[in-house]
Amino acid sequence: MLESYFPILGTIIMGIVFGIAMMKLHEWVGPRRQNKEKLSTYESGMEPVTSVKERHTVKFYLVAMLFILFDIEIVFMYPWAVQFKQLGAQALVAMILFMVLLFAGFIYVVKKGALKWD
Repeated sequence: MLESYFPILGTIIMGIVFGIAMMKLHEWVGPRRQNKEKLSTYESGMEPVTSVKERHTVKFYLVAMLFILFDIEIVFMYPWAVQFKQLGAQALVAMILFMVLLFAGFIYVVKKGALKWD
């Protein structure tokens, strides 16, 4: 049973090793000619108007989390859509309930004003 997971484990280990190897290779082989112009902030050729370390508002993070939340929910719908004919009526009812709850959450977020960018 566990033998079937060895290819997945091998792929994960190879990915980690490859990622670390590429980062180290860049450090060893990459150019090291840094100057003031290369280290400055790039803003479409214009002079920076604020500090790079400016803090974002909580609203920014709230909208980002809501986007991730509602975006991840779509991932649950793809397998259902692919296997729609084989799953039957029980899965249809379950997905309708899931979509109703998701839509209710969206309505709640809109009514609370979480998506208004003032």
